Amino acid sequence: MTVSQVQDNHAALHSGFAWFVPRYFNIAQACCQRWAQAPDATKRVAIHAYEPGAKGLFLTYAELQAQANRLSAVLHAQGVRPGDRVAIVLPQRLETAVAYMAVLQMGAVAVPLSQLFGPQALEYRLQDSEAVLAICDESTVEGVQAVRASCPDLRGVIGVGGAAPKADTDYHAALVAATAHFESVPTLAEDPAILIYTSGTTGNPKGALIPHRALIGNLTGFVCSQNWFGFDGRDNADSQALFWSPADWAWTGGLMDALLPTLYFGRPIVAFKGRFSPDVALGLMRDCGVTHTFLFPTALKAMMKAFPGRPGATVRQQFKLKLQAIMSAGEAVGDAAFDYCQQQLGVIVNEMFGQTEVNYIVGNCAMNGQTGDGRGWPARPGSMGRPYPGHRVAVIDDDGRPCAVGLAGDVAINRLDVHGQPDPIFFLGYWKNAAATAGKYTGDWCRTGDLAVQDEQGYLWYQGRADDVFKSAGYRIGPGEIENCLVKHPAVANAAVVPKPDAFRGALVKAYVVLAPDFVAKRPAQAGARALFDAELTGQLQAHVKDKLAPYEYPKEVEFIEALPMTTTGKVQRRVLRLQEEARARQAS
Repeated sequence: MTVSQVQDNHAALHSGFAWFVPRYFNIAQACCQRWAQAPDATKRVAIHAYEPGAKGLFLTYAELQAQANRLSAVLHAQGVRPGDRVAIVLPQRLETAVAYMAVLQMGAVAVPLSQLFGPQALEYRLQDSEAVLAICDESTVEGVQAVRASCPDLRGVIGVGGAAPKADTDYHAALVAATAHFESVPTLAEDPAILIYTSGTTGNPKGALIPHRALIGNLTGFVCSQNWFGFDGRDNADSQALFWSPADWAWTGGLMDALLPTLYFGRPIVAFKGRFSPDVALGLMRDCGVTHTFLFPTALKAMMKAFPGRPGATVRQQFKLKLQAIMSAGEAVGDAAFDYCQQQLGVIVNEMFGQTEVNYIVGNCAMNGQTGDGRGWPARPGSMGRPYPGHRVAVIDDDGRPCAVGLAGDVAINRLDVHGQPDPIFFLGYWKNAAATAGKYTGDWCRTGDLAVQDEQGYLWYQGRADDVFKSAGYRIGPGEIENCLVKHPAVANAAVVPKPDAFRGALVKAYVVLAPDFVAKRPAQAGARALFDAELTGQLQAHVKDKLAPYEYPKEVEFIEALPMTTTGKVQRRVLRLQEEARARQAS
């Protein structure tokens, strides 16, 4: 079944959908407590902690709730009250899920912080959030303790596993001594639940305050992008769905797009705290029987280069994959990775778009060839997709008016859905930054800061961040299309395109290129031979882009580097490269 054969049910899904948001709603109650009260709670797996070559560890929903109750009791004894911020500085592991459930059922606010943060990043967020406690493990405790003196609101550190000797409280010992009974706090759907910081690709990160109701707003996008997550009434799929994503549970992609919606539906999710690599990822999906996943475009491109498939066997066959759905977001997937997913992984990838403040608003639901069942719509390679049910999305101009078909503008979402009812997806505002919150809106439209064009069928086509788009000799350049073209060349593992200041054209198109492993091995070590190799390959890449795109889009300069600067959410930090080019231009003048 090809993409074009998928039935288009988009309009019917929108017209037939309406939000239901109860006055009282708590994420922990919806994601854990109700499943812990089910008859199969002691057998229904919530978290599967995976390590290659080791026996997996499991938490059932009953065990997850019992441990969350104990941790809530410990936090309450240490003075945590509704509205207080508690930093969760943990990788994917069993205790991370426990920590979220414990904090949220107390009516406190979880502050997710990545294990990859350095001291400066940790200090800024701990200070800004005024977190009263931090929960760490051996990978994060030293970083937190190093900045603790500069965080006067931080009253204590709870250490998980090997972090216990370096913390104020031993997590496991405290839970053993605590009661397993805890009365959860009845929270309003509008109450704050999570304070999560933007990735800071264009400046200092801002804390987006997310209410409990936002999880409800995420669900239509999650279900659609995961091809109904197994709820199709066939093959007893309810007991078979298993989710995994390498996305850090400290980020929106890992927390709101993976951990919480999976638990909301009472399904198991795999926790893996190792570093991503194509072979480890494919091995994990094979060993665990993963059916649904979220993989960043950078991950898909790495898999495409490392495992292109072999004669007589696709990658799906080679690793005996059981994948039913792949969602991807963070950057444009591009048609090369799109084709790879369909041909080698056996799944039509559903691209998704959203951001921390208003997540999971646009995407695809290809349903991998299922037709006539009232679900799904065709995915178009390279497109961000269409608005998910319940969200009214448009491409708007500077005055807040919808742009004509084919004209670039700012992707925005309205406070009201297509039926005129409030959309629950919206964040409450930026933490302690009313001016930035107000600047996010034009009337009832919330601007994302991402540029796109919309076609006649309502599909959105990503043009880049507003500050990533630049002009060269009067032409407007969006980096995504050029990067996607470069990645199709066998020599390129990844690429980023930025402007290089130029006195005559304003800017030149410059590409930073990460070579594929085979070409890294071919690249000579001697300076002279390497320069010749690079010059020849640069010419090939320029000709490759000239052949496929507009003449003004080919990179006038190519620089080969070992790795692109990335945020911890897997997004390319073009801003870092752009500032580097500006600094070089100043030095040369």
